[in-house]
Amino acid sequence: MSRTALRICPLCEATCGLTLTIEGTRVTGARGDREDVFSRGFICPKGASFGAVDGDPDRLRTPLVRRDGELREATWEEAFDAVAAGLRPVVERYGPHAVGVVLGNPNVHTMAGALYPQVLLGALGTRSVFTASTVDQMPKHVSCGLLYGDANAIPVPDLDHTDHLLLIGANPLESNGSLCTAADFPGKLKALRARGGTLTVIDPRRTRTAKLADRHIAVRPGTDALLLAAMTYVLFDEHLVDLGELAPHVQGVDEVRQQVRDFTPEAVSEACDVAADEIRALARELAAAPTAAVYGRIGSCTVPHGTLASWLVDVLNILTGNLDRPGGALFPQAATDRTPRPAGPGRGFALGRWHSRVSQYPEAKGELPLSALAEEIDTATTEGEPIRALIAVASNPVLSAPDGARLDKALDSLDFMVSVDPYLNETARHADVVLPPPPPSQSPHHDFAFNTLAVRNQVRYSRPAIPLEPGRMAETEILARLILAATGMHGADPAAVDTMVIDQTLAKAVKDPNSPVHGRDPGEVTAQLTGDTGPERRLDMMLRLGPYGDGFGVRPDGLTLQQLLAHPHGIDLGPLASRLPQPLKTRSGKVELLPQPIADDLPRLRLAMSERADGLVLVGRRHLRSNNSWMHNVPALTGGTNRCTLHIHPEDAERLGVVDGAPVRVKGAGGEVTAPAEITDGLRRGVVSLPHGWGHDRPGTRLNHASTDPGVNVNQLLDGSLLDPLSGNAVLNGVPVEVAALSAPL
Repeated sequence: MSRTALRICPLCEATCGLTLTIEGTRVTGARGDREDVFSRGFICPKGASFGAVDGDPDRLRTPLVRRDGELREATWEEAFDAVAAGLRPVVERYGPHAVGVVLGNPNVHTMAGALYPQVLLGALGTRSVFTASTVDQMPKHVSCGLLYGDANAIPVPDLDHTDHLLLIGANPLESNGSLCTAADFPGKLKALRARGGTLTVIDPRRTRTAKLADRHIAVRPGTDALLLAAMTYVLFDEHLVDLGELAPHVQGVDEVRQQVRDFTPEAVSEACDVAADEIRALARELAAAPTAAVYGRIGSCTVPHGTLASWLVDVLNILTGNLDRPGGALFPQAATDRTPRPAGPGRGFALGRWHSRVSQYPEAKGELPLSALAEEIDTATTEGEPIRALIAVASNPVLSAPDGARLDKALDSLDFMVSVDPYLNETARHADVVLPPPPPSQSPHHDFAFNTLAVRNQVRYSRPAIPLEPGRMAETEILARLILAATGMHGADPAAVDTMVIDQTLAKAVKDPNSPVHGRDPGEVTAQLTGDTGPERRLDMMLRLGPYGDGFGVRPDGLTLQQLLAHPHGIDLGPLASRLPQPLKTRSGKVELLPQPIADDLPRLRLAMSERADGLVLVGRRHLRSNNSWMHNVPALTGGTNRCTLHIHPEDAERLGVVDGAPVRVKGAGGEVTAPAEITDGLRRGVVSLPHGWGHDRPGTRLNHASTDPGVNVNQLLDGSLLDPLSGNAVLNGVPVEVAALSAPL
């Protein structure tokens, strides 16, 4: 007999509400939840395939422990015994920095991934931290950290109310949005057009989003920052700067004027391959719109000047008075945000507090570049111990980081490795212990990270739709036990981790004069927490202390876990609203429009005005039915147009003798791959495109469907040496490559 259950989709950043159909312990269907306060019934192919993702037969059901060189099934007790025996000797002999931690993209899609990794890092004390952020969004974190004093204070476009939206390097009709959580992003763009608004897309490819636009600018890859700098110049040159109500909160406007004086439209036109008149028109239209928002994403982040491009996105929003106003770009307020403090100067944001051991890359936001992971393992220096043990949580850097072949070899040299992953994938196959979390239907869900980026303030929580299957262990318990095993407390009650976090958090809160529980007894406050599990009690605590919370009884109508459970479709907290100066944590207490690290990097951008690649350059792409490397094992989400092919313009194909469907060799600084050609005029001349996340052809994995059509690893074309210097983000777009036709069929 079937039943239904509600669930927030964890398969991309849109966080849509789902209604699952369940037969016994199996999800047999998924449709959009029409009553969901955020998504209102919207669903994409990934959400519709929730049951297939959830029930993938290749998902690991029990832990694996390496014995006699082979990974074999083991009990949970045996697995954590092996973790403690493998990690602790490394820490005790070589120190905590000899243990690397790699956190992958799926961590932000799970409740466990949001609550426990920071506890692990704090308890372990390692600086050898690597995440997917440095192959994705770190430039935005760094630019916002420098502008606003908080790397997580990222303004998002007010999609429901803006009159003019300019997207650069973003394709939300395929991605569903990124660093901008918006269910039904396509519908919101169509609604913008329907109400008479303007959509402009800057992208070297004519993406599905670009086809919807009023204006599409096919910029040369990697020149985003030059184009944005020239638009900034026009605002000053034509006296279009108008900060409006922002003016009291901003410093450094005149300094920016001086810094962009060389970036005239005429000076950057050749490098960008965009006419000077068109650049001026972009700036004039932005300034003339009643409200407007500029939004940049991965295409403008994963380039040589990614941080400068991200900074200039916000500069344009600020100079046109569109930051922090309805219809512009606003700071969301999540229900689990920390208790808002009074506006005023903060501690600011610092870069380079430590450096990587081999190449001396500066840390950013507490992380080192993922591109440096291989050399931090396989290279000896006098600067300290190499990484000898690795903890990988929901991470597959062999495919997601540059030069996966080198990392593949480096992982084999480790003394010990533990992977938390539902699959035996290209990275997990190197582990000594693999700890598999249960499928999403058996896990609770709350979007801690994505609600801080949502285009409408709301809060939702899903309890597990299906009880935990016998023999499975909750992901929250897996990570709690991992923390204990890694920090010398193996065998302790895993509930102690949640208790410790609650005790420490409330002990600080009662001493904080800005907290609603200031001056109260910690024990009395703790006793009020509700929830069936430690993670639920932590969620209840965060809700109560947060901006909408009840303050543990101070505000009777405020949020609590019990109130959230009583509203299974979520609670709408209203549209985004102006919040400045409260979010600012800079030392000045203002938006610091020209931070020194940005000023120091601008001479490098000036040099780029005279640079131009003579040959082909590579850009990535993604598909609506995919999310990085972790969905290619589901038949419903592969095939059709979601294929690993090299897109190439007809004129480039004719010049190189490339035939549609025939194999081509693509060569870059890090290696070469062979893929079938797909001739299309959907991208500009001189540009080729390969999707990321493919390359499922290594032995020792258990990805039966993915291995039947493995594709190629686009990141193998990179040697890892190209980084945005401010953020450490890998340069993945605008990379020079050579393409040659092959005669043999694939």
